[in-house]
Amino acid sequence: MKTFDAIVVGLGAMGSAALTVLAQRGYQVLGLEQFELGHRRGSSHGRSRIIRTAYYEHPAYVPLAKKSFELWDRLSELTGESLLRRQACLNLGTVGSSVIQGVLQAAKEHSLPVEQLNHEQLRERYPMFQAAAATVGVLEQQAGVLAVEKGVMAQLRVAESTGCSTTLAACTLLNIDHRPEGIVVETTKGAFKCKLLIVTAGAWTKSLLHGANLPLTVMRQVQHWFRKPSEQTMTLPIFLYETEIGAFYGLEEKGTELAWKVSQHYGAPELAHPNEVKWNLSDEDAWPVQQFLKCHMNGVDPTPTASEVCQYTLTPNRHFLIDRLPGQPNIVVACGFSGHGYKFAPVIGELLADLAFESRSRWQAPIFQWEAHSR
Repeated sequence: MKTFDAIVVGLGAMGSAALTVLAQRGYQVLGLEQFELGHRRGSSHGRSRIIRTAYYEHPAYVPLAKKSFELWDRLSELTGESLLRRQACLNLGTVGSSVIQGVLQAAKEHSLPVEQLNHEQLRERYPMFQAAAATVGVLEQQAGVLAVEKGVMAQLRVAESTGCSTTLAACTLLNIDHRPEGIVVETTKGAFKCKLLIVTAGAWTKSLLHGANLPLTVMRQVQHWFRKPSEQTMTLPIFLYETEIGAFYGLEEKGTELAWKVSQHYGAPELAHPNEVKWNLSDEDAWPVQQFLKCHMNGVDPTPTASEVCQYTLTPNRHFLIDRLPGQPNIVVACGFSGHGYKFAPVIGELLADLAFESRSRWQAPIFQWEAHSR
């Protein structure tokens, strides 16, 4: 039976990052993925993801966001891939909305440069939006767009180049056996031993660690692309828009006829297991976004040119869970990224490697720890 310093289960954004960091640090590490590498059945696909710094969800994310920009740039240099395109992010909502309040709070606590825009300034500078009279904006320059599938595969290539990592795709985890000499992981491709196990299995984490009572649910989400209005010469800014019918985000994808990606953030039922997610598209999937386009944007043809299903794995408070399992210090889990985790993948890889072999990390925040999710 082959022995590794660590085994990583699940090679999406977080697992591929952890595999890369561990391999770069010289640990012998095995990565297991139940689907093919770079698959489209989790949360790490759909062409693009937004990265931003003035983080409305909680100011504790800001240091991780800053570090993530640095690490995405470094990964781009190592692989020759263009993974990050910098672009300003426009946050829209009412004065009392969670997005506007949260962005301003994060900016204040971390001295981030942002520009506040009143309704008249919004309408003048960004005519593609039908901003209601009560709508205001906060513009941040420290933002951008990430190439999502390319990022996952780039991390895996760097891990492979070290000579310290092994990956097995189409490999299902069957059992985790705790023994005095370490953990034995039984899979459809054999059994392997390790000192430390890192579980980054997304929506499947709860069923793999069924005795841990993880507070996770799954949400089906659909990403949509639309043609850019022919009369629109301006580039669509990255945007987050909190409206009376929900929260929506958008961006312009360069070099593609799909042009504008606009989707809803949350707003769907929470499910108990990823097996409940329907991966086929239906005519109703685009309805919430079409209502948003009708009420809040100008001149966009509401017929999607493409759509794709993905899934969020949610914690009750929508913050990440990244910690050692209680009573099982040789298992580290990272899950519940709640639809806003991808941008942080490289720094979360560092966090996981630190927790596994050093027991603590400067990137660990109290909101990520087990105690914050077990109250």
